[in-house]
Amino acid sequence: MSESGNSPIIPGSQAQHSRPVLWLITLVAVALSLFQLYSAGIEPLGLFYQRSLHLMLIMMLAFLMFPVFGPRRKRGMVGGLIDLAFFAGALVTGSYLTLFLDEIINRAGFWNQTDIFIGCIATVTVLEASRRAVGLGMTIIGLVAILYAFAGPEGELPWLGQFLPGILEHRGYDLYRLSGQLYLGQEGIFGLPIGVAATYIFTFVLFGAFLEITGAGKFFIDLAYAATGKQRGGPAKAAVIASAGMGSISGSAIANVVTTGAFTIPLMKRLGYRPHQAGGIEAAASTGGQIMPPLMGAGAFLIAEYTRMPYLEVVKVSILPAVMYFGTVYLLVHIIALKQGMQGMSQDELPKVRDVMGTGWHFLLPLAVLIWLLAMNLSPSRVGYYAILTILLVTALRFIIWMVFVGPRQGQPVTLSAVMLALRNGALKVIEGLELGARNAVAVSMACAVAGIIVGVVGLTGLGLKFSSMMMAFSNGHLLLALVMVLLASLVLGMGLPVTASYIVLIVLVGPALTAEFGVPLLIAHLVVFWYSQDSNVTPPIALAGFAGAAIAGAKPMDTSFQAWKFAKGLYLIPLFMVYNPEIIVGGPWWLLVWTALTGFLALGAFAAVLEGYLFTRMSLPVRLVLVPAVIAVFYPSLMAEVVGAAVMLGLIVGNWLVSRREAAVA
Repeated sequence: MSESGNSPIIPGSQAQHSRPVLWLITLVAVALSLFQLYSAGIEPLGLFYQRSLHLMLIMMLAFLMFPVFGPRRKRGMVGGLIDLAFFAGALVTGSYLTLFLDEIINRAGFWNQTDIFIGCIATVTVLEASRRAVGLGMTIIGLVAILYAFAGPEGELPWLGQFLPGILEHRGYDLYRLSGQLYLGQEGIFGLPIGVAATYIFTFVLFGAFLEITGAGKFFIDLAYAATGKQRGGPAKAAVIASAGMGSISGSAIANVVTTGAFTIPLMKRLGYRPHQAGGIEAAASTGGQIMPPLMGAGAFLIAEYTRMPYLEVVKVSILPAVMYFGTVYLLVHIIALKQGMQGMSQDELPKVRDVMGTGWHFLLPLAVLIWLLAMNLSPSRVGYYAILTILLVTALRFIIWMVFVGPRQGQPVTLSAVMLALRNGALKVIEGLELGARNAVAVSMACAVAGIIVGVVGLTGLGLKFSSMMMAFSNGHLLLALVMVLLASLVLGMGLPVTASYIVLIVLVGPALTAEFGVPLLIAHLVVFWYSQDSNVTPPIALAGFAGAAIAGAKPMDTSFQAWKFAKGLYLIPLFMVYNPEIIVGGPWWLLVWTALTGFLALGAFAAVLEGYLFTRMSLPVRLVLVPAVIAVFYPSLMAEVVGAAVMLGLIVGNWLVSRREAAVA
């Protein structure tokens, strides 16, 4: 049990495992985490050594955690043999590349039959591990990519090429060429996506696991309640703040919903929010955690690698857009509290800031160390390593201080048996953190491995350039239409893919067109695609974070998803704002930055008021209709249009405030 009061949600824990399998899962998971810590902080490994060993252990863990016939059925003899065969496949494919890497490099593209055979096993093993850990959608897209590579006059399936539209036609590739590309090339399974997963992402997932098992989650949630609980709609505002902090660490919007939502959703309902509103607020806030620096889920590391920009630079430019997003959600929550006449929680129901800080102040030290080391331009992998050591050190020191100075005053003297028990419990806690971190990393690593297959096929066939041509043709050269196409594509991809995989696939397909054809700066193009990749968490009909919020709130999934979609409107508007006001990302004169930030906040606030028909008091329909073009004007790349739009919005908002004052005086 974690100190937060909830057991950590461990992927694969619902499967019916025998005791030997459970021991083996723990053994592989702990070995994986220790290997990652060793390579992150003690002895960095070469590119292929690091990635192949990481993927080998991840796949071994996946086949142990997720039985072939599903989590609710026992393995049986047949299932056990199938799982054993794939487990051996993971072991063989990872070991082969590690043991014979020098010989493979010396062959320099002239692969032998064993190379190709092992490559085929690796591809099948990756797709099956992905099916179990991520879902069927990711595996199907990987298979479609492979079939596309085979389709063509010189490919393994020449007849399939005749069904391709003219713009998608290519020469086709045989098994030898494709297997070499996917298994032995740097643009395949062991390409950039799995490279990022095997270094930066895993280290910070492990850091998040140690924060969770040491009780940091409860500390951050209590701190948010202490800060906002007395305000109108306090629990909902606490949910927004807590999700901003925890979501960036957890790496998953859904995991954030079920952890912080277990505390926040019942309190929101008790305060007066309807069940579907409470679930929707939590889903929107948790989704925002994925765009919140310093970690941004896994996105900051991927964006830094793809754009070749320093990680710290990506984090810095992402702060303002993330604050704008959470500001919009916070304002919508406040407006609903005003509309429904809610009051804050009583002081007796809330934790005191002094008490919360007294019991958990040490959890701020690892975050301070993390930010300080990032500012010193250390490798993110090394930063995560030191952050993990810090959280373990401060937790141990705090317990030692309690045991030596506080415990004896409470009748718990320091004895040999007490020390041995403390050491045993501490060791078990460390093992729990190592296992939880490895388990939590399985899905994202497998998604990155299959994304590597897709990236490899895109590079081999030139699909990225063709997709860019299609974007130009359909949008007729209009940037707004192209962005709408990116949004729709991200929504469709996100229905079957995790956020990380959706971003990787999309940026490979549409990134070149956005930068080369439409002139969008490289970093902004990546941020736009990354933000849009989050939308499947909150957009019906497949809104996974919304569904998780509905389950906790006891509400209808579709109603909750529509609420999440409404609260997360900043997810759609802020990327447009970045494109048409690039100075907030790429920089500019200080007065222009201030003006752009102020008008951006004003536009998002006005948009929230239009959605709810309420700000300081009820807003009439004509006023809302006038506000809509004023909001659009701020997004238009013309200073005069922005000035007029801002003036109209400010005038109408001040008018609404004056009306509310008059109504209050009459009352």
